[in-house]
Amino acid sequence: MERESFEDNQVAALLNRYFVSIKVDREERPDVDHLYMAFCQALTGSGGWPLTIIMTPDKKPFFTGTYFPKTERYGYKGMMELLEQVRALWATDEKKLRGSADQIVAAVHSGRSLPDKTSTPISDLKDSSESFKSWGNEVVSKAYSILAQSFDPRYGGFGQAPKFPTPHTLTFLLRYAEDHPQDKALEIVRKTLDGMALGGIYDHVGFGFARYSTDDKWLVPHFEKMLYDNSLLALAYLESYQVSHFPKDAQIAQEIFTYVLRDMTSPEGGFYSAEDADAEGEEGKFHVWTPQEVEAVLDRETAANYCAVFDITPKGNFEGKNIPNLLLGNIKKVAQDNSLSEEEVLQSLENPRQALFAEREKRIHPHKDDKILTAWNGLMIAAFAKGAQVLGNSTYLEAAEKAATFILTRLRRGDGRLMARYREGDTAYLGYLDDYAFLIWGLLELYSANGKPQILQTALQLQEEQDRLFFDEESGGYYLTGSDAEELLFRPKESYDGALPSGNSITALNLLRLARFTGDERWERKAERQLLDFRLVLEEHPSGYTAFLHALQFALHPSQELILAASLDSKELPEMRQLFFSTFRPFASVLYQEGSLSDTVPWIKDYPLDPSQVTAYLCENFTCQTPVHQVEEFRTLLEKLLISKRGRNET
Repeated sequence: MERESFEDNQVAALLNRYFVSIKVDREERPDVDHLYMAFCQALTGSGGWPLTIIMTPDKKPFFTGTYFPKTERYGYKGMMELLEQVRALWATDEKKLRGSADQIVAAVHSGRSLPDKTSTPISDLKDSSESFKSWGNEVVSKAYSILAQSFDPRYGGFGQAPKFPTPHTLTFLLRYAEDHPQDKALEIVRKTLDGMALGGIYDHVGFGFARYSTDDKWLVPHFEKMLYDNSLLALAYLESYQVSHFPKDAQIAQEIFTYVLRDMTSPEGGFYSAEDADAEGEEGKFHVWTPQEVEAVLDRETAANYCAVFDITPKGNFEGKNIPNLLLGNIKKVAQDNSLSEEEVLQSLENPRQALFAEREKRIHPHKDDKILTAWNGLMIAAFAKGAQVLGNSTYLEAAEKAATFILTRLRRGDGRLMARYREGDTAYLGYLDDYAFLIWGLLELYSANGKPQILQTALQLQEEQDRLFFDEESGGYYLTGSDAEELLFRPKESYDGALPSGNSITALNLLRLARFTGDERWERKAERQLLDFRLVLEEHPSGYTAFLHALQFALHPSQELILAASLDSKELPEMRQLFFSTFRPFASVLYQEGSLSDTVPWIKDYPLDPSQVTAYLCENFTCQTPVHQVEEFRTLLEKLLISKRGRNET
């Protein structure tokens, strides 16, 4: 705010013309800070820094607030508008303002309730610009209504067969549920995630998801496995785990990562693209079983239990053979027969699963598409980095870092230009919009997980290059191909979120996050234009743009920033970070003040670094709470914010 408002010549001129400006260092004058913070909390119900007070010449406040940008932005009243309104009120109704100030001081001093708002002009100063929030919230609500109507309450998912996972739709609903807990968004997500995890679309022997289900109950997949599906589904299960802390969600995400690290990772750290559906010319042959094949590997009792639990019968559920699945719920009977819980039954079948996997490995494998695509690797980098954040697993962080290094080394030319494909030492094709957008997303998640400033700096460099090569100055949005690409009849531009999110959708969110990270209004203006340029298609068919709606939700929601000032080697840092990521915070940004970020993020200098301890600054709506140093203090602060959020939702 100091940089945006007080150092701005226009704001300064207005302040100097009509006001006496006083800047208080709260650490030098905690008495002044404490006094006027009490007024802010009494008038607004909350407090924090920066603290803005407008008072009469005898130091009695009649207006308080926290953060004010220079001009109105995303529903926040601007300093210019506020000052003009106060000046006009003082000129026309000074007596009323002074009377309000007297009432406020008397009430706070005595501990009484504040005077009724109708007796003060404070409400006159509130922001009336709600147009962006108005249409944005309507679009989000419309998308939810359409999805709720097409939801399959029996098996989960949307519409009829074939059913695609579309995990970005589920993560949109998780965000929607943050502000609408009374609706059924979480129910929809839970039913769908459970349905997919129980069905044959999930590989219960070797892990990972197939591309889609040919039927409505997730039993019979198209057996092809795609890297992008598994990336986005891992993200969905991780976010669901943050919301509900349902252990199965974490388990599925971990199993996806096991599959990718085992079968889809190159020796250099890049991720392969896909595995075919066919083996030996037959779709699914590699994945299906008969009871006899199971009995040949396991002892009789274990084989009987395994076949009963996973629906492996002589009749078969797929062309005379069996796709292992848990849809029938036979596990309940097996659990009762063996006096075990369902979790204990599954645990007892883990070693048998490993034995069956080892036997399956002897079969002829489906063809593996071993090309390494920048875009899809960006998605898996994001997934592994999110896994490191949520589950605290260093192996996942190492995988994300190694893949990012590989892409930035082998798929980036000397001039910085991203390339699209790598295979067997050959790099080819100029990178497309999705390559830039998805990789930037992955790098932002990676920075949130490891705090290394060069990761954020690289993301910013790539965004600069994306703007230069792909931005449509005339109509807005980003072309799929760069200005340096082969000239075609026309340059395509995609925004629809199908099996994959579009580059334009992910870019909208990337821009908003970069604005929050850096405080650079240029990124914020670009983000706002991106949202406005696609407003019509969002309004017409919002359920087809659920990844784009992530950005709209981010823009509409109060911001939250955590600044962790500490050496990256600090022992306490991982625990604080883990606490923050243990719950769902889709609208939060995490920055690390480790001493070298100030060139990229100038405002980070305002958050002092004490080498002897971790200092956690938690800010909401551009308003910061008192910094804390101990893990338990940080836990208490997070719990208070959670209680406050629940209170807002209830009202």
